[in-house]
Amino acid sequence: MDPLHLTTTRRADTLTVSLSGELDIATTEALRGHLLTLLREAGQARLVIELSRLSFIDAAGLGILISVRNQARRQQTPMRIAGVPPAMRRLLRITGLETLTT
Repeated sequence: MDPLHLTTTRRADTLTVSLSGELDIATTEALRGHLLTLLREAGQARLVIELSRLSFIDAAGLGILISVRNQARRQQTPMRIAGVPPAMRRLLRITGLETLTT
């Protein structure tokens, strides 16, 4: 098991959260709390979730991304998902998150 690591950077009007490791039921609440805090603080900033170093995502992890996407829409914060590994692209397409990828 590869623990989840989060790195957050802010450049101009973009907040980027880079994920590495495994996003699963054991790590989703930490990510949810972090992303929702960022959304509250985002103001007019755009949120980018970078997944290129994510080695695994399960249904709970996908659920968090959907939940955060919905919150971002409600508060009109632009959100994108970047660096999606090829193995995860199909999952994002099935869940409707593919439209957020860059």
